[in-house]
Amino acid sequence: MKNILIDFISKYMTLTDEEKSVIMDQDKFRSYKKGTVLLKEGEQSSKGYFVLKGCLRTYYIIDGEEKTTEFYTEMEGITPHCVLQKKPSEYYLCCVEDSILTVSTPDTEAAMFEKFPRFETLCRVLSEQLLAKSQHSLDAFKTSSPEQRYQHLLKTRPDLLQRVPQHQLASYLGIRPQSLSRLRARILEKEKKSSSTY
Repeated sequence: MKNILIDFISKYMTLTDEEKSVIMDQDKFRSYKKGTVLLKEGEQSSKGYFVLKGCLRTYYIIDGEEKTTEFYTEMEGITPHCVLQKKPSEYYLCCVEDSILTVSTPDTEAAMFEKFPRFETLCRVLSEQLLAKSQHSLDAFKTSSPEQRYQHLLKTRPDLLQRVPQHQLASYLGIRPQSLSRLRARILEKEKKSSSTY
């Protein structure tokens, strides 16, 4: 798993042997079982996560119902808002699958950045990419229909359809599970008709 992280970082910068050694020596790698809740609403935390294997989900509980806001899969990271704001969390973070994550805190990151300033630059680049992606996702969600959101998901993150329970996927798309079933059936029907015309 440590080699996976080194390979990922190497896409952005050439690592020295010393930097590789430091990454390999880090005691930041943790395994979590499917269903593990990493953060609850109302809790305070100082932990950020980077997914090496598995899938994480953020969700709110509103009127007793889970509202999924995002999924994080391989080579994606999340630092919950509560870590940055030093306030209790407003949402939950849990493992959708058995997961292997790197776990860090602002203190461990600061120590790493002090020793290797290039890592801070890398983290800033990754943060900017994540922010741009989040903004794009939010804009797309606000300006599209449920069917368009589903089609976009098919194009950009098809793996989620196999990895995530339907009720969580429906919540993420802003619809009910029954509506998602009907939507899928409608799209399949359209595909059958279009293929039969050839």
